[in-house]
Amino acid sequence: MFRSLHMKLVLIMTLLIVSLMTVVGAFLINSVMGYYLRDFYTQMSNAFTYDLITDLTSAGRDEEDGAARIADVLDGYNYSLGVDNRSRWYYVLDGTDGRCLAASDPEKVGDFPAVTRNLARGLAGELSAENDVSADVMDAALPIRRGGMDYVVYILDSRETVRALNSEFLTLIMGALLFGVVIAVLLSFLLSKTMITPIEKLTEGAERVAAGDFSHKIAVASRDEIGVLTGTFNHMARRLQETLEEAENERTKLDTLFLHMTDGVVAFSRDGAVIHANPAAAEMLGRAIPVGGAETYDSLFGDIAPIQGVLAVDPAAGCLDGAREVDGRSLELLLAPFYRERQGGVMAVIHDVTVQRKTEEMRREFVANVSHELRTPLTNIRSYAETLADNAGSLPPATEKNFLGVILNESDRMTHIVQDLLTLSRFDSGRSPLALARFPFGEAVRDVYNATLMEAQRHRHRITLELEPELPGVVGDRERIVQVMMNVVSNAIKYTPDGGRIQLRAGRQGDYVWMEVTDNGIGIPAADRGRIFERFYRVDKARSRESGGTGLGLSIAREIVDRHEGEIGIVDREGPGLTVRIRLLVEGPRHAHP
Repeated sequence: MFRSLHMKLVLIMTLLIVSLMTVVGAFLINSVMGYYLRDFYTQMSNAFTYDLITDLTSAGRDEEDGAARIADVLDGYNYSLGVDNRSRWYYVLDGTDGRCLAASDPEKVGDFPAVTRNLARGLAGELSAENDVSADVMDAALPIRRGGMDYVVYILDSRETVRALNSEFLTLIMGALLFGVVIAVLLSFLLSKTMITPIEKLTEGAERVAAGDFSHKIAVASRDEIGVLTGTFNHMARRLQETLEEAENERTKLDTLFLHMTDGVVAFSRDGAVIHANPAAAEMLGRAIPVGGAETYDSLFGDIAPIQGVLAVDPAAGCLDGAREVDGRSLELLLAPFYRERQGGVMAVIHDVTVQRKTEEMRREFVANVSHELRTPLTNIRSYAETLADNAGSLPPATEKNFLGVILNESDRMTHIVQDLLTLSRFDSGRSPLALARFPFGEAVRDVYNATLMEAQRHRHRITLELEPELPGVVGDRERIVQVMMNVVSNAIKYTPDGGRIQLRAGRQGDYVWMEVTDNGIGIPAADRGRIFERFYRVDKARSRESGGTGLGLSIAREIVDRHEGEIGIVDREGPGLTVRIRLLVEGPRHAHP
């Protein structure tokens, strides 16, 4: 019944009126009662003056009927005592037993008034005019001794006037309460109708929007809060319609993209069921992949990683990868979780890397063939150059020396190329195993610093070394790791203009140790940083040849670091120059390498 907003408003208004009238009635009744009590006892305090007491005790001392004389005196003070013989009386009582000897009402003579607290104190010889809330009357007692006799002047008010007035107040309050309740009910119905009609329209509009009908617009009938809410609802409905249309357009674009993209995409629910697969995935895997069909994650990619393991991967951290050969194709698989509110699943992306693999294989074969083909002519060139240098005489000395220097420099360069090519070839073919052993990492960094110090000073570079204390030992191939460090530091020396600054730093971070080489040299453009570890790739080919670079040093460094399951890369930072960072596992590679 009270679930309706109409009834709630009516109930609130009714309770408000009832509570207000109850509080007002209680306040009025208590105020009237307090007023009469204060008035009576104030009047008694003012009446019991020295003059009255003197008149009561001194007048007619020799007369035998002292009570009558006291009554005569009291009759003379009626104007101050307020005795009217209807609600307020006076009594002249015997001071010993409390029997009435004289009274404003002759019928009360001989009676024994009810003993109150004030009367008891008066009979005990004390003047008492105190308010007693628990008593049904208002009274005051004044002990008098006259002609050797003890009397008590007792003033009594029955509170009938207060009760009658309170009864009138109560009747008036009840009538006002009834009238107020009727008015409150009528006003609350009118007010609730004014408030609830727009809310009902809003509810109807919300139900239409929930059903997908965005064509209906609710009229704004007022400018109050409900009117503002109505306008906001209309705006929200328009924005929701636009958002849904945009989402539908995006979904259409994604469906088109998935349908025609060359990479395969397969999406699975958390339980491994197929929820999406594009034609490229079916073609690459050589099987039909119907949505909700017999194919599941376990049947397609369960051999690479369990679905729970993929779901546990942090999407921001990366994904799991794998490889597969299907009908002569080389496929690269990337598995990553995706989340949508409380649901989620796994997305598998399939790349066909057959062409890339063949190209890489041809390149490796080329490097190996070139290395073998160049070894013999290089030996002959060097022997010929040394012979010319030892027997020079027919040519002018300056020309001969220059000619021989060029031959030697070129032969050295080609020798370095052959050596680098052979190194990469051994890495690619797996014929260069790592000699793993624990060695002090900090000592290796210091050796590299000492080995390159003179070369740096020759170029007037200021080179510094900063090592964190107590660096741990590292499991790895010390010779190979030092080779990587030397390559990075040598590049910093070569590609920093004379008089530059080079800084070597090393430390530990969790399970890794790291080394950074920072310089203020020419740096590498952002567009080229992703390719500097490719074989034969040079940013500035002319400068690289002048400095004696082969374009293979960083490729070899990457191969060595990768075989140690470490990382090598460029650190993004502000300012000129370059920072190269190397990270290695303290405990060495977790997986064996050939």
